Amino acid sequence: MGAQALFLDRDGTLMVDTGYVRDPVDVQLLPGVVEALREARKLGFQLVVVSNQSGVARGIISPAQLNAVQKRFEDLLAREGISLDGAWFCLHGPDEGCACRKPAPGLLRQAATARDIDLSRSVMVGDRESDVLAGRAAGCTTILLDRTSPHAHYTAASLIDSVPILRRLSL
Repeated sequence: MGAQALFLDRDGTLMVDTGYVRDPVDVQLLPGVVEALREARKLGFQLVVVSNQSGVARGIISPAQLNAVQKRFEDLLAREGISLDGAWFCLHGPDEGCACRKPAPGLLRQAATARDIDLSRSVMVGDRESDVLAGRAAGCTTILLDRTSPHAHYTAASLIDSVPILRRLSL
């Protein structure tokens, strides 16, 4: 049996989404994220970021800017004693028809293969319908933040508000 993972969208779920974040100075963790990730780790979840970053394909963000923003994000987590088990990004545009751009499940499947993750025991959390659809297509339980959806298994106001759900699911 593979590991249990918490798949997380990045922009709008873990950090403030300012729209195509290019400058590491703009990286801000959302309230409650550190506490929620600590709790998820205690519950035995691997922490895996899966994020569409079409700004690269569109020429809005360079690969170097994406890497600098991700490094800053991970540095902010590290200051709080939190490390990710991995981060997978789709750099394609919405019309490229790739298998990795959410709502397709490719990023989750790539991570599952690389990290020996059991998708049926895992949870996908995000702030968009595409996150929910990707999680469902991969066979994960899904949590949608700050909105409702007929496709999400659960909804929560924020990541910290999803912790009671994660506790029930990790049993």
